[in-house]
Amino acid sequence: MTIELGVPGVVGLERVVGKLGEWQYDGGGFQLHPGDVGWYWRFGAEQTANAVRTWGRDGEIVAVGLLDEPDLVRLAIAPGAEQDDELAEQIVADAKDPARGVLIEGRVYVDAPMESRVQELLFEEGWEADQPWQPFERDLADAVEDPGVRVEVVTAEQASTRTAVQRASFDGSTFTDERWHAMAAGAAYGQARCLLAFDGQGEAVAAVTVWSAGRGKPGLIEPMGVHRDFRGHGYGQAITVAAAAALRELGASKADVCTPGFNTGAIATYRSAGFEPLPETRAQYRKG
Repeated sequence: MTIELGVPGVVGLERVVGKLGEWQYDGGGFQLHPGDVGWYWRFGAEQTANAVRTWGRDGEIVAVGLLDEPDLVRLAIAPGAEQDDELAEQIVADAKDPARGVLIEGRVYVDAPMESRVQELLFEEGWEADQPWQPFERDLADAVEDPGVRVEVVTAEQASTRTAVQRASFDGSTFTDERWHAMAAGAAYGQARCLLAFDGQGEAVAAVTVWSAGRGKPGLIEPMGVHRDFRGHGYGQAITVAAAAALRELGASKADVCTPGFNTGAIATYRSAGFEPLPETRAQYRKG
């Protein structure tokens, strides 16, 4: 049974999103989520399709990679295949060889599920661990508290406000109205919501996008940001609590989020919103 590397094309993206949703389960570890593909979809369906790689066996997808950057591939592996030697060996071989169309030459990164066979093989090949990321989760079995601020679900008419808050939250952000509409038209957004938080004067102060993987499965927060002019007033905590409530309404079992280990502000925000830390994750890199 040979493992085959593929590029799904635009017509195959919905299937990829569906597979990623199927692979999410409580206690399954932090890996590529359909919401990650959904957030990338802001660049359009064609560019998203060009950034997705699949590994299949007998016509069945068993691993998915998203090229967040030409030098970084983030992976999800089908449950039960995390220690599959044949699959891991093929993924590693494809990651090492630029001619295979996964990663470019030079210093490159593979973000595979922790303690998967892929990670083991990469370490054996001399790859090194990158800086840590800190995942968090909040159980959604119980009702979520009121966030304490006015929160609205973003409609197409509010896209400009949503994108403006994003740009004011992240230096260098290129999130435009056109990109919001592209994201909202994607296959993953059918189980997603954008939220805006407002202060007492009606100013939009924070924004978040949440992604469900289906009822009873962990949902994802990606991204969350607070307008730079309104920081220090608890709006990050408020919009994160609202995000958890939205995911619960969408049927998610848990709300997941991940932030760089050095981002102490975000870590404090997620803790204050009732999220518990999970074991840290690390991508691996090969020096160029």
